[in-house]
Amino acid sequence: MAEKRDYYEVLGVSRGASDDEIKKAYRKLAKKYHPDVNPGNKEAEAKFKEVNEAYEVLSDSQKRARYDQFGHAGTDPNGFGGGGFGGGFGDFDLGDIFESFFGGTGFGTSARRNGPQKGRDIKSSLEISFEEAAFGVEKEINIFRMENCDVCHGTGAKPGTSPITCSVCKGTGQVQYKQRTPFGQFVNVRTCDHCNGEGKIISNPCTVCHGKGAIRKSRKIKVNIPAGIDDGQTISLRGEGDPGVKGGPSGDLYISIKVRPHPLFQRQGTDVICEIPITFVQAALGAELEVPTLDGKVKYSIPEATQSGTIFRLKGKGIPHIRGYGRGDQYVKVLVEVPKNLSEKQKELLRQFAELESEDTHEQRKGFFEKMKGVLGI
Repeated sequence: MAEKRDYYEVLGVSRGASDDEIKKAYRKLAKKYHPDVNPGNKEAEAKFKEVNEAYEVLSDSQKRARYDQFGHAGTDPNGFGGGGFGGGFGDFDLGDIFESFFGGTGFGTSARRNGPQKGRDIKSSLEISFEEAAFGVEKEINIFRMENCDVCHGTGAKPGTSPITCSVCKGTGQVQYKQRTPFGQFVNVRTCDHCNGEGKIISNPCTVCHGKGAIRKSRKIKVNIPAGIDDGQTISLRGEGDPGVKGGPSGDLYISIKVRPHPLFQRQGTDVICEIPITFVQAALGAELEVPTLDGKVKYSIPEATQSGTIFRLKGKGIPHIRGYGRGDQYVKVLVEVPKNLSEKQKELLRQFAELESEDTHEQRKGFFEKMKGVLGI
């Protein structure tokens, strides 16, 4: 007979391990080697028995103390028989192990599937203008969603008939079956194959929805677009998706917003940016301009000697804040246009201007070089 391994080694814990560490190690190994997870695997069966034997001793403070002092001889070898190991499954939470092992898809799934379930969410998209995004708008969109059949009123059965309770699962949607293992008898639960987990059988299905209880319909929905919404943002309408199952809530409708580009304005957050052309004369002498904004044209005076690329701010003429008060600003970038197709008289005037400017420039350059001589000590 093979010598028994050290119980601490079996569970992979140190001799000073806490009760929680021992329990955690046991659950991990029990899930790994459980016979239902490893059907027909004799090696896994043996390891499963070894893990349970080690845990039964180390989880009991008195047995653990005797084991720490005397080793395997300090524990009763008969304790792992009929009332010991064989009956040790009373503390073995099989449901807990399967739930954590299968990520919650084991024993609890059938019960959840037969309870109320939320309906499917629906996704849609909506394109709006730049101004509609800025100030908000009410739109009407067309969606397709599942709705209760008007003929059978959601029962799935032909009018005048009703679904009958499944004779196999008695309406629960799940059946229990017993499984014998070398370590005892277990009761497992699975979805009823006869009714596919519904708990009811429809003998005479509705000819319109074919027993589903719901049909796909086109529906118009009004949507309030809030002021300040931006391209790519999503609006959710609770309860406007597919209907729930077995009394569950309806799903939601998610609408993705697409904002059409504007020919004049660009958006940065809640600010608006636009470029406007001005003439050379306006830039040189200053002028009162008509500037387009989201609220219409406004008058704005630029000073003389304004350079091309200068940016001016119009406070509060931007996009409203979607969650709060106030608006962003509008930034106006002026671009000086070079005149085209000049007449001979206009060209002559520009030549005269250039000559006058050249004289001023010459004096400025002369003064600059005089300063440089002083700096360089020439």
